[in-house]
Amino acid sequence: MGIVHHAAYLPYLEEARVAYLRQLGHPYQEVRRDGFNFAVLEVVVRYRRPLEFDELVDVRLRAGAVSRASFQLAYLLTVDDDVRATAVTVHGCADPSGKATRLPAWVGEIF
Repeated sequence: MGIVHHAAYLPYLEEARVAYLRQLGHPYQEVRRDGFNFAVLEVVVRYRRPLEFDELVDVRLRAGAVSRASFQLAYLLTVDDDVRATAVTVHGCADPSGKATRLPAWVGEIF
């Protein structure tokens, strides 16, 4: 059909999220080395217009609500300033064994 499959939007979100953490001075490898994982608990995507193959997609990201053990991120996906999708992800913090734990202090300070 020449359009990007709906499930393929999730890697765009993940790539933006990893780049965002790196830009904030906390690359995901460092987060994991410090004993934390940010598990995806929920994803909501609102598809506005389809992405077509080979289009350059700009993903803007903004931090949302933060609690002691979770945070939200909001995304805006555009092509040439044309909104194609919006999304929200909710992340829980877990230790290396997968047990829920509090977020590192820097998350609340930066977000």
